[in-house]
Amino acid sequence: MHVAVGERLLELSRATGAPSAIVVGTGKNVGKTVAMRAMYEAAVARGLRPGITSIGRDGEAADVGDAQSKPRLFLRAGTIVATARDVLPRSPATEILELSRLTTAAGALVFGRVRADAFYELVGPPTASGLREAIDGILRFTPYAIVDGAIDRIAALAGGTDAVVVACGASASPTMDEAVEDVRALVGRLCVRRYDEREPYLRIEGALTPSRAAECIASKESRQIVVTDPTQIALTGRAALHAMARLRLRCERELRVVAITVASLGRDRAFEPRAFAHEVSKATSLPVFDVYSAEEAA
Repeated sequence: MHVAVGERLLELSRATGAPSAIVVGTGKNVGKTVAMRAMYEAAVARGLRPGITSIGRDGEAADVGDAQSKPRLFLRAGTIVATARDVLPRSPATEILELSRLTTAAGALVFGRVRADAFYELVGPPTASGLREAIDGILRFTPYAIVDGAIDRIAALAGGTDAVVVACGASASPTMDEAVEDVRALVGRLCVRRYDEREPYLRIEGALTPSRAAECIASKESRQIVVTDPTQIALTGRAALHAMARLRLRCERELRVVAITVASLGRDRAFEPRAFAHEVSKATSLPVFDVYSAEEAA
């Protein structure tokens, strides 16, 4: 089904009532920035004048790690941006709203307002706590924020009320089956339900580590295993799927995962697009969108 992907992602995110949306991915080059950019354009079209930032580095012409070309980030006038001061475009000028105490890999973080349409590079704070502070800062200047997140920084979801979009793609996994398994594991973790106070439970202080999960499985623990929120489940891939199949994992505060995007074309491989989207949809039971073909999985 052909759809306006950015508009649909924005609708699903806004329907939660959350003031911010974060796009996280199963790995690098899986379409996170493309999904974020689609949501951003849809928000601009609605007149929202959104804020935008990243936990890493986005919008540069080439990846600083492997020199491969990357999608540029074109921001419209009125957008609030949180990025490193040293990567702001020299022209046109950006209105500086506030200099943050936070630092990034490219210098001090600033909050600015785009005065004229231009390409921007996003370099945000590298820590989960720093990203949360940056989001709060953006929301002082605009009612809605869109964030390019990262799988290795899902701790940034803790303590927030964000809507979450998960991006997966061929670049992160050698086969389609493994890609589907990876996103099923991540979504399973992030979608752990709130615990039932009326039933027996074991409260885990801090993170549920692989060793602690193995102990619970070995002892055939039947109580609810309760963590503060899903970011405290320190399990990935097959280990996560194994634990979720054998333990009643629960949390005190749920996250709001609203959709998944798929990118079937990777740098070294490609999956059949509709088959990939269909398998991800079947594995996760969430709305799934192909950000490149602009289709929603049936």
